[in-house]
Amino acid sequence: MSAPLAITMGDPAGIGPEIIARHVEIHGPEGLVVLGDPAQMRRAFSLIGSRRGIVSWEQDQPLKMNPKIGGTDSPLAMIDTGSVPSNLPYGVVSAEAGALAHAAILRAIDLAMAGKVAGLVTAPIHKEALHAAGVPFPGHTEILADRTGTRDFAMMLAEGPLRVILVSIHVSLRQALELVTEARVLRTIRLAHQACRALGIARPQIAVAGLNPHAGEGGLFGSEDSAVIAPAIAAAQAEGLQASGPYPPDTVFMRARRGAFDIVVAQYHDQGLIPVKLNGIEKGVNVTIGLPIIRTSVDHGTAFDIAGKGVADPASLGEAIAVARRMIKERG
Repeated sequence: MSAPLAITMGDPAGIGPEIIARHVEIHGPEGLVVLGDPAQMRRAFSLIGSRRGIVSWEQDQPLKMNPKIGGTDSPLAMIDTGSVPSNLPYGVVSAEAGALAHAAILRAIDLAMAGKVAGLVTAPIHKEALHAAGVPFPGHTEILADRTGTRDFAMMLAEGPLRVILVSIHVSLRQALELVTEARVLRTIRLAHQACRALGIARPQIAVAGLNPHAGEGGLFGSEDSAVIAPAIAAAQAEGLQASGPYPPDTVFMRARRGAFDIVVAQYHDQGLIPVKLNGIEKGVNVTIGLPIIRTSVDHGTAFDIAGKGVADPASLGEAIAVARRMIKERG
């Protein structure tokens, strides 16, 4: 029997528990194990009008890998990684919530590294809550890299046919510009190739976005595109990778969405994420590339403004689960 897919609850003051509850209510809990506070999960089921039960999951206990279509009465398997007050306020930053979210992530990583779960899908966390809990990392990606001892990693965002991978992640724009180096761009091109191969794309077509308007316009708007990014692309081509560019960043994402490329290397966080999120976040998925384990995530935050109102959309979580299962299948 295949190992289950782990889902971390995220910040319980946000919509994480609710979107998990809604997904499970629609698709059933088979093949899934949730890490977090069981009391908060029961609270989420109650919020959406469900009376589904929860059972404790023991390592090596078999769970079916393929979910049944449609809701079922079977209970949700969980691993208890700590607790917060049962009446934890929704939409409020709390160190207790941050600590719980962090503990669930660490446990899920350890289970994945040990092969006890096939991969992990993460519900949203709140950076301020992590900071309040004394966690020295700004988000999931950095926690995952540290816990797994990974040095070469990147964030890939996908929405439909558009896939974007980032040279830098959670840094200021000023620092992001300093991080556009030949070595980092080449590393990200390699990770882009790896990301597409993990999704079953045999010969990925990789577009590299320029840094400056019009990709520098022959040096009129900056030299980084010709002096830094172009040599990285040439080095990737010499390794046999199907990389090209640098392309003007105001058109390359549109071309990728229309099918010209399998993935775009973006030079900094907002350059890549704005095009991905432009059509909404319902189908967006975040994938950490370069890890020894499979990790996907929703493409949205904790949504403190709607937490506890029973209106959160689980679509992005469903897509993250589907992508994780696709990667598990490709990995074999």
